[in-house]
Amino acid sequence: MRFTIQRDKLITSVQDVMKAISSRTAIPILTGMKIEAKQHGITLTGSDSDISIESFIPTEKNGEIYVENIEEGSIVIHARYFPDIIRKLPENTVQIEVDEQLQVTIRSGKAEFSLNGQDADEYPLLPQVETDNSFQMPTDLLKYMIKQTVFAVSSMETRPILTGVKFTLEKGKLNFTATDSHRLASRDVPIDAGELEFSNVVVPGKSLNELNKILDDTEEMVEISVTENQILFKTEHLNFLSRLLDGNYPETSRLIPTQSKTTIFTKTKELIQAIDRAALLAKEDRNNVVRLTTLDNNMIEIMSNSPEIGHVTEEVPIQSMEGEELKISFSSKYVLEGLRAIHADEVKIEFTGAMRPFIIKPINGDEILQLILPVRTY
Repeated sequence: MRFTIQRDKLITSVQDVMKAISSRTAIPILTGMKIEAKQHGITLTGSDSDISIESFIPTEKNGEIYVENIEEGSIVIHARYFPDIIRKLPENTVQIEVDEQLQVTIRSGKAEFSLNGQDADEYPLLPQVETDNSFQMPTDLLKYMIKQTVFAVSSMETRPILTGVKFTLEKGKLNFTATDSHRLASRDVPIDAGELEFSNVVVPGKSLNELNKILDDTEEMVEISVTENQILFKTEHLNFLSRLLDGNYPETSRLIPTQSKTTIFTKTKELIQAIDRAALLAKEDRNNVVRLTTLDNNMIEIMSNSPEIGHVTEEVPIQSMEGEELKISFSSKYVLEGLRAIHADEVKIEFTGAMRPFIIKPINGDEILQLILPVRTY
């Protein structure tokens, strides 16, 4: 195998593929990166059995040559050393050559590295995902939906199903839902998926975080294909394959209150800043608890009290309030993450009582929802 490639293109692909490679894997060859050269381009593959990433570098695009002097072949190369070598090479082009003894020679300018390779035939075949059950959506919208939900997955392995985000597609509406049983994040978006519908497709939060890092902020379409135990995200030059989590995701729709006793309407930024300030003195407390009290004349009070340190009180103007007076305590971390995920200038917060879950939504829309359980402080 032999080819000459643009170094910046190779670096980008290597960085993407490295996100799927782990030094702690039961299959030793998966600590390496598979490189396959064909006349139409170079494919790099990394996998840790849970996530598999393929990145394709075409021979040329829009008249610009990325790869040339190709002799077809494949090799598995040390993933621990290869990325640093490529990044520190002196020239803009890299020549990679593999001999009969699986020795990999990497040349750039006057620098030459020689690494021991492994036989690519021993690298496990990636599962093939049939793309009958597939739909498309803009890449930037997918990234948005991930950012607005994935932070609410559980970090505890005691209930593995809650470490993932549930995907549901019904009646032309795609929903992402995540919960750690103390809070819930949900986002809807209309999708043209024809007759395709599915539910209880739970994608590990770890996979979605890595996917979010790799995808570009672009309006280009990403194709999403779902099988019984795998999900594939496919763009023009990238295949991202993740296993799905086993088990039934809890029914969360019944957790969402349909009526409220108190509703406040407020500017998001001002509320974030006030809670952020109050949280400065709540850091010693495990939940970073902050208390909100409604006042007259469209004001609320945000307060935090830490007996060993001190307390902070701030009155915050709101746009309006409907319903009963209220005192409620909550985790400042959860509310701040929920408010920041909404990406709206103004929000409404609907309360159903001091010890009942409350909902944060944009003022003019139900497509995104954050639900948070209060904290008992007595």
